[in-house]
Amino acid sequence: MLKSFWFLVWLVMKILIIDDEDDVRDIASMCLGLLDGEQVITASGGQEGLDLAAQNKPDVILLDLMMPVMDGAETMRRLRANPETQDIPVIFLTVKNIQSEIDRLMELGALAVMRKPFEPTTLGSQITEIVKASLGQSARSPNEPEAH
Repeated sequence: MLKSFWFLVWLVMKILIIDDEDDVRDIASMCLGLLDGEQVITASGGQEGLDLAAQNKPDVILLDLMMPVMDGAETMRRLRANPETQDIPVIFLTVKNIQSEIDRLMELGALAVMRKPFEPTTLGSQITEIVKASLGQSARSPNEPEAH
């Protein structure tokens, strides 16, 4: 399902944050942009997120589960139904820590489920590690020799 572009984790990622909470968007955007140098796009709701995903083709989407009007699960279904966005990796953000809910989100095609509140200073590295793991990459640079 993921695009096989290994360089994604070594270059600047384009990350779309879809969350109805201003504070979450602001903190995540600031940390990912300033601390990690990522290109960040934000949306305050599902429909805006769908539009921005189709227009900007982000490398990964951070998607809040609980939003008014269109929740994260419905947003995910619509992302997967659109040929332009169906292959974009999605990481859910949620305050819910119920295994059945996490399983449901993974069945929808989530790459991972991260719990809110997240640690802002490590958000970028967590996203990078999740994407690397999904691509079957180790944490080392592709130019770095393997340790023996």
